[in-house]
Amino acid sequence: MAYFSYPPTPPVLHWLSGGQLGSRLQRAVRCWVWLGWLYGPDSALAGLPQPFRYADLRDRILAPSHPRSDRVLAAEIQHRCRKSQCPCQKTTGDWLWGHQREHSPADWLAAAAALSGLAPGDLETQMGHCPFATVHRTLRDDLAWLAQIGWLQAAGRGQWQLVPATAWPHPPHSLADQPPAVGLSSREQRDLLHLLDSLTFLQPQLTVVAETLWQQATQGAYRPPGAATPRRLFIHLDYILSDQAQEQVDQHQDDLEQLWQNPDGGVIQFDYFSARRQCQLGVTVYPVCLHYVRRAKYLTTYGLTPDQPLGWWNYRLDRIVSDRIKILPWGDPAVPAALRQLRQVGQLPTPQQVEAHLEAAWGFNFYLPKALLMMRFDPSFARWYVDDTQRHPTFVPIAYKALPRLIATHAPEPDRPALLALVAQGSPTDVYYQGWIRLGDTNVTLRLRDWRPNGEVIAPLVVRQQMIAEATQELHQYRSEA
Repeated sequence: MAYFSYPPTPPVLHWLSGGQLGSRLQRAVRCWVWLGWLYGPDSALAGLPQPFRYADLRDRILAPSHPRSDRVLAAEIQHRCRKSQCPCQKTTGDWLWGHQREHSPADWLAAAAALSGLAPGDLETQMGHCPFATVHRTLRDDLAWLAQIGWLQAAGRGQWQLVPATAWPHPPHSLADQPPAVGLSSREQRDLLHLLDSLTFLQPQLTVVAETLWQQATQGAYRPPGAATPRRLFIHLDYILSDQAQEQVDQHQDDLEQLWQNPDGGVIQFDYFSARRQCQLGVTVYPVCLHYVRRAKYLTTYGLTPDQPLGWWNYRLDRIVSDRIKILPWGDPAVPAALRQLRQVGQLPTPQQVEAHLEAAWGFNFYLPKALLMMRFDPSFARWYVDDTQRHPTFVPIAYKALPRLIATHAPEPDRPALLALVAQGSPTDVYYQGWIRLGDTNVTLRLRDWRPNGEVIAPLVVRQQMIAEATQELHQYRSEA
């Protein structure tokens, strides 16, 4: 009988990461552990039903103290399981060092640094991370990745199936001697080049990277005079700016990235046109991170906001009207005293805080108030357009009979009678979802509009009333004049 018996050497993890060990080290370690549990000689998952769901693995592997809710964040998960034998308590080093037959930790780190491009110090830091101390969505995504690389078979509607040993993926030749290069096939190189070409607007420096890779990929290849490889892979994104506006956005992004290279950072100033207020504002903030969200690039900041003296705010880069972003040193009198105080105590906002806020509720404007979302879908529509899609970790199916308890627990008390009446009018054969959203977030509103008329908003009542008003207006516009 065949077993998964590969040791967690850097080349093996590089293989399991899809050639991206530098950005997927923790996932590669988890995948190696998953495969040992699923196919190892001492399988921890013997008797697993076929097909199985993520919950079947979760309940067999994770300790009873490990929260089952998708809304619990990684830090709280690890805290609740402390002093237990739960896998979320084991560090990357714990998983790796006990299974090394040929490498000392120092040799392992040197080999991993060569394959990943990470500095040895960064790798040592990652050895202290706990790969399984993460949200359930990430662990579910591991199964999708294992299916993508051939170790599992998708069985539909969030289900997976083991594959026979005869169908396991074949490792690269001379795995232990794999060179530090990315090692892509010619087809993978072409696909990567087309992807880079399509995404250069997100990271302008990719233009240089793509040109270098193209020269390496085509070096020594014969082509008839004038022949060219046609582009056949396209990515269509709603991001339409004039060349002048694109250059301005690229300049702002470059200024910010240069600032972030300075460990001391700094505060920035710029003039901004607010579409909602239809006026120009002066902005003084601490820049935290950049996002691409539905058609535009946004800068997430902490500082003086249009609505309050100090807080989070998102600004579209193409609406910054200043030619250049002004960098203020920390000693500048224009730097808000509250920001200077945060710096002095080492508590300046971080991208990790932004990620935690984004995980807590659906909506990019994460500083808006949070509210319970309840939706009803036609079963046929849900099957093809909602089920098995990823909207937000909190957006999950819920049984019809569980809705009253959800309302009693999480809905605002004044809204509960109306919500219970709406649920009573619904059909148990329909499909229901729950989640948490940011009230007033434009991107969430756009998604709810996209689901009309097949998706009914039950809660929040204020959003339901907004959908009713918009649908009524649409009906009025399409009525015959006769």
